[in-house]
Amino acid sequence: MNTRTWGWLAAVIDVVLIVVFALIGRSSHGEGNSALGVWTTAYPFLAGWAIAYVTSGAWSRPLRFWPTGVVAWILTVFVGMAIRVATGQGDVDGNPLPISFVIVATIVLGVFLLGWRAVVRGILRLRAPRSRQDAAATDA
Repeated sequence: MNTRTWGWLAAVIDVVLIVVFALIGRSSHGEGNSALGVWTTAYPFLAGWAIAYVTSGAWSRPLRFWPTGVVAWILTVFVGMAIRVATGQGDVDGNPLPISFVIVATIVLGVFLLGWRAVVRGILRLRAPRSRQDAAATDA
């Protein structure tokens, strides 16, 4: 696959995983999974991801941990949390940003956004011709 195809595929995978994160969160709190409910939960994080995708140049290096994966992860969490606070989402007993949610969201989104890249990179390395692996090893 070429870089352009990986760029589109990476975007789709990231977006799907952010929506899965929202679905898991809503389900774990006994909230319904209507399209509007899932959108309300997911859009702050999707906005953060979109900013990250553009600012990191992710389309040109979609499988890289740095800057693509790390920037996508950090901005997805940071912007997502900022939008949630600004819109009053997730307020628990007057606390607009429960630390437990920040920790869980940071870990889960990190595993999602970096994890699939690690798996794909590992598979691609295993499938690469031996000569390319040897060349890559000497370049490192």
